[in-house]
Amino acid sequence: MTNAKSAIKLLPCPLISMNGYILSDSQAIYATISHFWIHSFGFALASIEEVSHLAAMTDHNSLPNSTPDVTSADLAATSIREMILEGHFMPGDRLHQDQLAETLGVSRTPLRTALARLAQDGLIDYEPNRGYRIRRFLVTDIREAFTVRANLEGLACRLAAESGMSRSDRDRLMALVEEGDRILSNRVLDISQLPAYRRMNVEFHETIINAAGNRWIGRFVHQSHNVPLVSDRVILWDDFGVIHRSHDDHHRIAKALADGDGVRAQNLMSEHVIYAGQLLADRLEADPTAALRHAFQDRKAER
Repeated sequence: MTNAKSAIKLLPCPLISMNGYILSDSQAIYATISHFWIHSFGFALASIEEVSHLAAMTDHNSLPNSTPDVTSADLAATSIREMILEGHFMPGDRLHQDQLAETLGVSRTPLRTALARLAQDGLIDYEPNRGYRIRRFLVTDIREAFTVRANLEGLACRLAAESGMSRSDRDRLMALVEEGDRILSNRVLDISQLPAYRRMNVEFHETIINAAGNRWIGRFVHQSHNVPLVSDRVILWDDFGVIHRSHDDHHRIAKALADGDGVRAQNLMSEHVIYAGQLLADRLEADPTAALRHAFQDRKAER
């Protein structure tokens, strides 16, 4: 099995080899993150058939052709995933299926399907005869997942800049930066404004990922969010110095993208994500309870 840290180091390389195939950027991403995920969390990102298909794909910007109808199980899985990422549940919390079914307005059968899917993704754990719990992650898991996310989002910036972002995407990034400026105009991030800042932050990152023109990047960034504290929904809101630096990064990333400077945009985004991960991991090591409380302080306000 490939060591996770050595696998991560492959990301900046445009081509790597797997079983005799020369892999393009998208395929290299897949192979690298798959090795990392299996090593760290003990489950694969996708089936072995999908891995084989990926190595033979000629259009490496396309996902395998599969557009199943959205079902109630799909909707339930999406809703529960968002609830976990936004901190409605804490690590170790038990999921009560009756309450979830009532909250989501679904029957037990699609709910069980959704929970099984989330367990396969690694967000929750199943305990025989006891049900599902929110998965606990080690701080080392969080640091390593942030490293993966930083590489992927940095690559997204480079690809978006080099392909030339559309005017609408550039304008949207600038509008989001200005929205963040307004939220922080009093030089404090009030907890009542945290949901708005979080939505701005998520859309800023998503806009860039979508502009990269490579759907594998988006897929694997979202997979990294299966370590919940690695999600871009987590904001260390209580230290304005940290928030100010983070939003200043948004300014500089948006400017580099508008200028078409892919290398600078990549470096800025990678550092932006790595810095957030280091701060969060350091806090978790120093005082896990306080770090979780600050990370998800507003979860009740958003319900």
